[in-house]
Amino acid sequence: MKKHSGMRPHDIAILLKIVSKGTDNWYMKDLAHELRISPSEISESINRSIIAGLISSDKRTLRKLALIDFLKSGMRYVFPQRPGSITRGIGTAISAPPLNEEFVSNEHFVWPYGKGNLRGQAIEPLHPKTPEACLNDSKYYELMSLTDAIRIGKVREQNMAFEYLKERIENA
Repeated sequence: MKKHSGMRPHDIAILLKIVSKGTDNWYMKDLAHELRISPSEISESINRSIIAGLISSDKRTLRKLALIDFLKSGMRYVFPQRPGSITRGIGTAISAPPLNEEFVSNEHFVWPYGKGNLRGQAIEPLHPKTPEACLNDSKYYELMSLTDAIRIGKVREQNMAFEYLKERIENA
């Protein structure tokens, strides 16, 4: 068995893409294409997730409870983020669905992206191609923005984001 050298940020992006597929079959080559991550990196990520106990050894089944536990307890510590300078981009955290309907705020958070339509504080996405991948998959966009709310939000925002994530993962 390979040595586990720790989770990487894009491992979470890949796991959440699998969640966004729900009960649909998925293939590593499709994940690579949709996320704009190389097939070899997708394979390595899946292997790290198996070792971490987030995917079963059959490489097909998400361990939903383990993923939920990691997102709640580890996400903000393992992949912390502080809002950066004001830039143009795509909304995330409380500036994206579904939390933008729950919280009213004058400050916005965005993934930097030249074609974005919102100005706000920059949040580094878990993978550089996240904004592009989210434009093509609204379910994935929600999962990724909820994850950012856990990374950067206040306690109330984190709790609400977690409840939304938990519901979406359990029903995937």
